[in-house]
Amino acid sequence: MLNFGTIGSGWICEEYIRGAKSTGLWRLSAVYSRDRDRAEEFARTHGAEYSFTDVEEMSACPEVDAVYVASPNALHYEQCRAILSRGKHVICEKPLCAQADKVRELVELAAEKNMVFMEAIMFMHLPQRKILEEALGRIGQINMVKLDFCQRSSKLDAYLGGSLPNIFNPKMETGALMDLGVYCVYPALYLFGRPERFSSRSVLMKTGADQSGAIIMEYQDKLVNITYSKVGQAGAGSDFQGVDGTVAVESISTLGNMSLRMKDGSTEILFGREEKYLLMSHEARDFYRFITDPDGSREEYAKCIRLSVETAEFMEQVRSESGVLFPSDKGK
Repeated sequence: MLNFGTIGSGWICEEYIRGAKSTGLWRLSAVYSRDRDRAEEFARTHGAEYSFTDVEEMSACPEVDAVYVASPNALHYEQCRAILSRGKHVICEKPLCAQADKVRELVELAAEKNMVFMEAIMFMHLPQRKILEEALGRIGQINMVKLDFCQRSSKLDAYLGGSLPNIFNPKMETGALMDLGVYCVYPALYLFGRPERFSSRSVLMKTGADQSGAIIMEYQDKLVNITYSKVGQAGAGSDFQGVDGTVAVESISTLGNMSLRMKDGSTEILFGREEKYLLMSHEARDFYRFITDPDGSREEYAKCIRLSVETAEFMEQVRSESGVLFPSDKGK
């Protein structure tokens, strides 16, 4: 069993803690929060022995083998760099960084320190990804793909009321593409590689954050259309259309409620749904395996790293084309 610490105190961090503990491979030993009272309360609630308000101090703790980072996007780079420099493994929430050169730098630092540096993107670690790939092999030549993640933000009403939640603040390097679009970009690049061409458009809020966007990825034999939004709720889901059938996926981020419809009209339910903490437990299992079995998982880990870098590169290009700019982009 390995000991892990956490950075963040929101619901996503709580679900990861629950998922990691459920594997029987991880023990929560430490938590971090900028606020001392919050750190101590979070530690008590989740059974952590140590609480910190300084990332460097937590990273130096001998009872911490690895750290799960779930802070605002704009803090990922500095925090991950500090943790890796101290010789601790890191699993960081998506997206890793707004700029691809920062992702590459962290990857190089992790390699230099012989540490695992992993992006917490569910798609790459879900067992149902294999179900999807097998189903895609049954529908013949794929010619059209629609990947959608439109989900009305729980913070939208606060924004409309005059507040500025982190999710709509460009200084935090967030917005629709970074928060939701990434879940569509990942499977597109994983399954089909880089497109020959792409075009993208975004609708910006007054803050400069993107509230919604669309990407058309052009391949020699197919189009991949990506749509994402933080201000509206979609109902159509995603699908992969082949000459012999269609694979429909209600939730592209979790590969939940996946079905197959063949050209003869026959249908098949491929996968239902999992609770959030179970979805995140798959990431925690792979993180443990990458750390404890480096030889056996080397190829898989390398694939994950390559895709993290490729995704960061592509999303940075999409932001540039569609006018989604962050203060950290200065000098680019």
